[in-house]
Amino acid sequence: MYVHTFLRKKYCKILLMQGKMKLASFCILASLLSFSSAVVRYDNYTLYKLSPKTSYQLKLLQNLQESNEHKLDFWRNPYKVGVPIDVLVSPEEKYKFEYVIGKSNVKFQVLTSNVQEQIDEESKVNNLRSLKKGELTWDRYYDLEHINSWLKKLAKDYPDKVTLIKGGKSFEKRDILGVKVSFGKQKGRRSVWLDSQIHAREWIAAPTTTFILNEILHSKDPAVRAMAESHDWYIFPVINPDGFVYSHTEERLWRKTRSDYGTGCIGTDPNRNWGYKWNEMGASSDPCESDYAGPHAFSEIEVKSLSKYMSKVANKILLYITFHSHGQYILLPYGHTRDHLDNYDEAYKLAKKAAKSLAVRYGTKYDVGNIGKLMGLITGSSMDWYKKNYQIPFAYAYELRDKNSFELPQDQIIPNCLEVLDSLVTLLKGADALYKS
Repeated sequence: MYVHTFLRKKYCKILLMQGKMKLASFCILASLLSFSSAVVRYDNYTLYKLSPKTSYQLKLLQNLQESNEHKLDFWRNPYKVGVPIDVLVSPEEKYKFEYVIGKSNVKFQVLTSNVQEQIDEESKVNNLRSLKKGELTWDRYYDLEHINSWLKKLAKDYPDKVTLIKGGKSFEKRDILGVKVSFGKQKGRRSVWLDSQIHAREWIAAPTTTFILNEILHSKDPAVRAMAESHDWYIFPVINPDGFVYSHTEERLWRKTRSDYGTGCIGTDPNRNWGYKWNEMGASSDPCESDYAGPHAFSEIEVKSLSKYMSKVANKILLYITFHSHGQYILLPYGHTRDHLDNYDEAYKLAKKAAKSLAVRYGTKYDVGNIGKLMGLITGSSMDWYKKNYQIPFAYAYELRDKNSFELPQDQIIPNCLEVLDSLVTLLKGADALYKS
């Protein structure tokens, strides 16, 4: 169904460009109706890991991504020789794709020959029907309703510590809910900002922020208690609520928002929509692409409204972290360059210490560097905008477990959260020391 929907949307866009408005309107309506009529499945979609070894092979992959002739879903941009990338390919395009890359001797590995099997297994383990509202257990992936119910319950149970926040609105009129946690009103207290789920399909992100929030309130570990009680916390588990809901109900691998600009294609990549160097590189101007930057910077109400809330508290923020998946990186600003700007050197040293702490429990290795170095040149991200606009002392983006897939097995949720919490303790201890000095 995904391929047919994709082709229909492309045809709608051609009609619009040709000025055939009546036909285009009918086409868009048919596309939207069919798109909402059934859950999108990925039966026999193949996930490949490709390793370009020459500049010619790299250019081939870049051209395949740009032309989208084979309707490929690149989970990593091809930007550097020797750096592996993951690509999802439909069954209709599989053999053509293998022929094209085989002709150029691009080495590849099949990670899974049927992505839907992973999704089905995840769904089977993830049954939420029997669970009480207002409770999270971190042994499965919770939907927006359960997460928001839990946030509201925390505010009710801990009125002296937890304040419910509406950080913004979504295109479909949902609130972007978060909490502020504070254990006192000491003068000069600095704040920490944590957010997640800007990309809908990256389901391990929200459990990470909610687990940290739970530990801030309940942990008896002395290091966690010291960290928790010496800072104020602004925590937003789901900042793309429409896309997140859609990924749970209709299309597991949906990435974008759900805004509609009448092009026949829905949504914008909210992490390409922020105002700093918007749409200069690493993003698409095509509304049908998963990394579409939007018609203009801050076009997405989620991005615009959340940025307005951040402006009210930014001068207090010591540490900003946004959680993504996958790849196992701790990323620093910026995405438009590989140069080391602002306080990169001290922030890098601190992130390296955090990555070392993260690896202690389970041996999980994270790479550290700026976006431009580790992900390729990409602009319009939330981290870059916050860092540049407010000069937040320490800003990071985590790309969480694992290295191959968005469907991280549920039995890895708690190990992921524990190791990230370990790294956060190290980050904040170091950030506090540097700030005071």
